[in-house]
Amino acid sequence: MSVIVKSGSLVTANWLSSVEAREYLASILRKNKRKMFGLLERPVLSPQSASDIASYKIFLSGKSGVGKTAAIAKFTGMEIPSLHHETTGIETRTVYWPGKLVETGRVIMFRFQFWDCGEASLKKFDHILTACKDKADAVLFLFSFTDRSSFDDLPSQMSRILHDSEKIVKIIIGTKFDQYMHADVTEREVCAFQQTWHLPAFKIKSVNGPRLSDGKTLDGKAGLLEVEHILNGMAEHLWYQDQVTAGLVPAPHHC
Repeated sequence: MSVIVKSGSLVTANWLSSVEAREYLASILRKNKRKMFGLLERPVLSPQSASDIASYKIFLSGKSGVGKTAAIAKFTGMEIPSLHHETTGIETRTVYWPGKLVETGRVIMFRFQFWDCGEASLKKFDHILTACKDKADAVLFLFSFTDRSSFDDLPSQMSRILHDSEKIVKIIIGTKFDQYMHADVTEREVCAFQQTWHLPAFKIKSVNGPRLSDGKTLDGKAGLLEVEHILNGMAEHLWYQDQVTAGLVPAPHHC
């Protein structure tokens, strides 16, 4: 599916900072540190705040060293590794993200399961790409602002990973935006790419966020606010796809 959903049109923007969101925020934090959730775990909410869970499988695609593992660390509130190591095999992480629907005012707990695998493993084992794509709802195509070739490779990367007939949400993520002094890709070029391909694009920093007063622990809420625009954007595009699939809104006419 190639469509850009206007930010804040389906899921309320900046809702996480509201008083209403406090209990939901507390359910994914522990002493202002992000909670880690296993496959069978979920946030605990009071009966009056209990919300439906919308689960999605998201596959990350990109050249080796582009920052896939660092992006998942930002989404989950984990430490970004100081040294790059190629991901071996498949790694998965689960993120719960509360969002308030604009139309109904209902709060949905979005459950994102991120699938990451190293480029070498993808090339060596044919079954890995099949496993990562199986029942996937979205693919994040990553490029690095500091690696021109990773940006230029996006069209061929998309054609390698997906067929036109596959109804999967496609999102572009530009990593290492914090290293703007060494950027090989301009924001204007990203905007042009976005308009040409009609795909949503987001920027992310590939450095650890603020820490708590102990100087060691990552500040969970501050980390969430850093990626709020991306997680909200994912939620909106995936929710829109669900509405199209259910026939509740018309499908986009363009390709």
